[in-house]
Amino acid sequence: MTIKTLSPEFLHTDERGSLTQLVSSGYSQINILVSESGVTRGGHFHKYCREAFYVIEGAVRVTAESGGEFTEQLFRQGDFFEIYPGTAHEMYFPERCIMAVLYDRPVETEFGKDIYDRKIMR
Repeated sequence: MTIKTLSPEFLHTDERGSLTQLVSSGYSQINILVSESGVTRGGHFHKYCREAFYVIEGAVRVTAESGGEFTEQLFRQGDFFEIYPGTAHEMYFPERCIMAVLYDRPVETEFGKDIYDRKIMR
């Protein structure tokens, strides 16, 4: 499996709005990614980082490849998914999208970046 669907740990909704707790442990770097409509990002893999994505707004089509297995999936607002180390991934944004991106370890360390180019070729 190249992409794993996750569920938030906790969700509370009332007349005031909502609170979504994605995780309470297991991640050490959190980024907010904003992508405009029609943009493609990624085309890389991480040797060591496990990363999870939570779609706050918009949509993203993710294409992933690991060990010759290809997966393509569309994620929308409220979807939460994870990509394992060694999985090449590319993201196309059919509309403006905002995502929280969580890494189990920092991408940049004193030893360099854990980002390696690899375009998805079928």
